[in-house]
Amino acid sequence: MTTQPQSWSFPLSKDNGSAPMFIDGGWSASISAATFPTYDPGTGEKIADVALGSEKDAEIAVAAARRAFDEERWMRLPAQQRGAILWRASELIKSSADDLAVLESRDMGIPVPQARAMVLEAAAQFQYYAGWADKIHGRTADLGPAERRIQGYTLREPVGVVAMIVPWNAPLISASKKLAPALAAGCTCILKPAAETPLTALWLGQILHEAGVPAGVVNIVTGPGSTVGSALAEHDDVDAVAFTGSTEVGRSIINAGAGNIKKLSLELGGKSPVIVMPDADLAAAVPGVAGAVFWNTGQVCAAGTRLFVHEAVFDQVVEGVAEEGRRLRIGYGADPDVDLGPLISAKQLERVTAYVDGGREAGARVVTGGSRIGDKGYFFEPTVLADVDQSMAVMREEIFGPVLGVMPFSDIDEAVALANDTSYGLASSVWTRDGALGHTIARRLRAGRVGINVHRAGGVHMPAGGYRQSGWGRESGPEAMENYLETKSVVSTLD
Repeated sequence: MTTQPQSWSFPLSKDNGSAPMFIDGGWSASISAATFPTYDPGTGEKIADVALGSEKDAEIAVAAARRAFDEERWMRLPAQQRGAILWRASELIKSSADDLAVLESRDMGIPVPQARAMVLEAAAQFQYYAGWADKIHGRTADLGPAERRIQGYTLREPVGVVAMIVPWNAPLISASKKLAPALAAGCTCILKPAAETPLTALWLGQILHEAGVPAGVVNIVTGPGSTVGSALAEHDDVDAVAFTGSTEVGRSIINAGAGNIKKLSLELGGKSPVIVMPDADLAAAVPGVAGAVFWNTGQVCAAGTRLFVHEAVFDQVVEGVAEEGRRLRIGYGADPDVDLGPLISAKQLERVTAYVDGGREAGARVVTGGSRIGDKGYFFEPTVLADVDQSMAVMREEIFGPVLGVMPFSDIDEAVALANDTSYGLASSVWTRDGALGHTIARRLRAGRVGINVHRAGGVHMPAGGYRQSGWGRESGPEAMENYLETKSVVSTLD
């Protein structure tokens, strides 16, 4: 197992340590020539300097995407050819999977095998939506009285220029979930990766170029959300924004897009409930619950961070999940024996620590974990908190760390009420041997995704998104295409 790729497939080498932006089919420094560092969260050491984009760089990228759209550089290609290019991109991602996984691991801290699974999921996005490129159809209708003979039909057309702002917790897959359906729809794009984890997104730009995507169709601008992200969200030549991130930032995206009434898709925060019924198969439920909250060090918007357990099995489940957390091997992502990597940054470590300390002060009991590990890198113990209630911040606010709050319940109505007592609605799960009961509870939970005896599942075929303050729109599945298409009605007489 290597700790870094043997070579880079975009203009970042171990010798110069500098990564440019990708605009209008080529690599370029920022207008200011300034850079910012990206760090390995497992060591705190710098990986590379990355071009520091500004409002002006965003303007240049938008202009490139607008020209490409208006000139129909992408849409004038036959639909089957566009699909073939997306398929080729999928194949190129898979052929670079080992190096991409190591780079993703270094940039965000996740263990390499898990990073590789995410790379392959990104490839699956392009493969799936390659098949959609030539299957975007309207419908026809006979209209009006027989003597008038009026024919109507609809066209599905690309929304136009799309700005995509993605988070640091799953950089490559988050970018792919947006780029693949948008390109299948015929849009042109500007991608702004998170400042903490820009490297695999830049590599993806190179892959799409090699696959045959024309210049200007995909542009990648690196830099902070407060400047580059805001400039893209506000720009009048941007027709739509696709954003994944916190609910707080989502609100700012909504306000920024109001100027030209942009089409928005938003995958926002979550505080997902997990319900364990007394008849659950605990041999499956206990590791399933632990995986739901601890995977990727809890840095998952759909993580199951609120656990509601029937009082008959409460102690058994709590101790079982705590023991699962204690058994997890935590360390540097390149170590093949590691289960969990670090949190993304010192800032995130401080945030998670503050939530756990606040929970303690409010009366929560730490069953396991609760502390930083070591003084190098940003490692934090898998943590289980009992004696919590719904008024505590640890049960109401998204922590984005390996922290689970646990409460007992006595009947189904109480469990559902506790689960739905949140401003979010992204994901959820229920664990029971009673199939009919599981489906009944699934219908009562207010969330965009419900798992029955599973939490972390779905893949490219199933739509993902939230109710309430967890967002608008869906990613993955056929539903994702709606984010990037408009419907036009055409009506004509036949006389």
